[in-house]
Amino acid sequence: MTPATLGSTSIHPRPHHDQALIDGLQEAVWLVDARTLCVMAVNQAATQLLGLEPARLIGASMESLACTAEDALFWMEAAAGSREGLHTDTMLRRADGQMIWAARRISHMALADGDGVWLVSMRDLSRQRQHDEERETLLAELKATLESTADGILVSDLAGRMRSFNQRFASLWGLPEDLLLERNDEAVQAWMRRSVVDGVAYATRLAAIQEAPLLQTSDIIKLLDGRVLERVSLPQWSRGRPIGRVYSFRDLSEKLAASQRIDELSHTDMLTGLPNRRALAERIDYAQAMARRDASGFALLNVDLDRFKQINDTLGHSYGDRVLKEVAQRLRECLREVDTVARLGGDEFSLLVHQADARGAEHAARRVQEAMARPFSFDTLSFTVTCSVGIALFPSDGGGADELMASAERAMHWVKESGRGAFRFHQPRKHVDLLSRMRLDHAMRQALLEGQFRLHYQPQVDLGSGRVIGAEALLRWRDPLRGDIPPSEFVPVAEESGFIVAIGDWVLRQAVQQAADWLRQGRRIQVAVNVSALQFQQSQFVETVAQALKAAGLPPSLLELELTESILLRDAEEALLRLQALAELGVCMSIDDFGTGYSSLGYLKRFPIQRLKIDRSFIQGLPSDESDAGIVNAVIQMGRALRLLVIAEGVETEAQRDFLARAGCHEYQGYLFAPALETRAFEDKVWQPQLPPPRPALSPMRLVRGRAA
Repeated sequence: MTPATLGSTSIHPRPHHDQALIDGLQEAVWLVDARTLCVMAVNQAATQLLGLEPARLIGASMESLACTAEDALFWMEAAAGSREGLHTDTMLRRADGQMIWAARRISHMALADGDGVWLVSMRDLSRQRQHDEERETLLAELKATLESTADGILVSDLAGRMRSFNQRFASLWGLPEDLLLERNDEAVQAWMRRSVVDGVAYATRLAAIQEAPLLQTSDIIKLLDGRVLERVSLPQWSRGRPIGRVYSFRDLSEKLAASQRIDELSHTDMLTGLPNRRALAERIDYAQAMARRDASGFALLNVDLDRFKQINDTLGHSYGDRVLKEVAQRLRECLREVDTVARLGGDEFSLLVHQADARGAEHAARRVQEAMARPFSFDTLSFTVTCSVGIALFPSDGGGADELMASAERAMHWVKESGRGAFRFHQPRKHVDLLSRMRLDHAMRQALLEGQFRLHYQPQVDLGSGRVIGAEALLRWRDPLRGDIPPSEFVPVAEESGFIVAIGDWVLRQAVQQAADWLRQGRRIQVAVNVSALQFQQSQFVETVAQALKAAGLPPSLLELELTESILLRDAEEALLRLQALAELGVCMSIDDFGTGYSSLGYLKRFPIQRLKIDRSFIQGLPSDESDAGIVNAVIQMGRALRLLVIAEGVETEAQRDFLARAGCHEYQGYLFAPALETRAFEDKVWQPQLPPPRPALSPMRLVRGRAA
């Protein structure tokens, strides 16, 4: 209803007691004359409801106040004489234009003196409607949340009757739609019992849950179709007391399958399908338990393919993978079904042979060698792959999986160092020896960090003039607790652990920096640095040398790298490429301890070497030992023929020096002139004013440093 412009309709005001009567009512009320259908009286609640003053309402016709079709129709029928009342919810328009809901009741009151009056009462439903809408919204959101969850939800009362559920619940259990529409609890529960593997156990457990209203449970349910559900049951509370139970069902099938797959992957090598290192360790633990129970033993074989890197580098990794798969198949065929073949990584495999002593392990190793001896044929290509096998026996070579695998691996490395393509049993070392090496390795690493290493320099002397023309940098280590530790004690440990690379890089940088410092002082002298095999094999070795020279500002010709024969012969082609790169850099190179390895004129002609160093072991017997004298003479003559400088180390007597001079040797170093000296002592020894010592007669051929003249 809305206020309207009032007409000139005659109004018959009611007695005052009518106004007092409606003013006492809480609902909005007005009286309408049944004859004129105009408002006769209104109470205060009505004016507040519509936001109008009484003067705006009194005398207004109901036709002008009607704002809905229902209102207009009702008052038209009332004007025609209808006296039937109306009780509905309707919309009212306030004076400010706002539409509000109201519960409206219209009833006719007959009076003795006329047509009577219509009593119109209204109650504001705005707040109730707002609460209803909010409740409906909340219920809709709750229902949407229930339907959006990944879990199937079932809510039951204390008697176990279904009160509500979501579609995920119906989907998980595969409940037919017609069964759900019936809302037949017994039929639904019967369907669920028929869907599980053990229906009796399911029903028994469900009954136990329903009998305990406060019980909280979690169960695993296996369905006939293979799926696995997790059921969590919690009591439902309202106003501090339990009113029912909420069941949530989650499908664990994919999670369990993924977990199983992850477990398989964590125990399986992806390429070959063999057990991996982790799975092997577990099987070794089981084998130990069985061996202790049966008072027997077993063998562990470490199988490593020889020169497998050449296959990857030459044929590509795809061919390498095919080879590894074929190797895995051949190794399987070498063993019984109870034994295990595992891939440890790369080209390394391991064989676990149950109930095997030394003889059984040897037979297994020979079967492996025979299997690997057969040619590999892929497409049109055929080739042979050999392997090195290390054998460890339980319990003599280790009491745990890690110890046994380490023993077998050490034995395999001994085979590699001895020439490859064979097998060897582990030879135990004393525990004390291993422990001391571990401690030495740790102390050595700390020493490098704490600056305990230092360099001494041994003068290298020209035999013709007696001048010092070079210095060999030699590593020294003084431990604060143990004192001086000789290189012969810690260098082999460093080479075995690989730490020799870090030490070698430090020596290189220090020696180059010292030579640069001397050069800036006007003292031009070449410094020689020993290079280990592992250091030389590093792919970035040439770059490391170049960076050290650049950082110190030293001309490359003032650095000499001393290499052993084993370095050059291990991979001759790769060594040649690296030596050529160093030669292009301008660095001088020499062969250290010449004569102790596999000396060959072939590689001496190919490699850009400037110098041969005769090992001290051949100098000690000079001049009386005919064998040493013959070897030294042969090395000197070969060096001179190849136009290489020859230097002898370990010269301690004048007789040794004189013999070398007569034989045509160019240089020497040793205690005869000076031992390895600290930097200050070296400077005092080499550059203090002194008369040159008398020199023995030299051979007619004269050489200058770095080339023959």
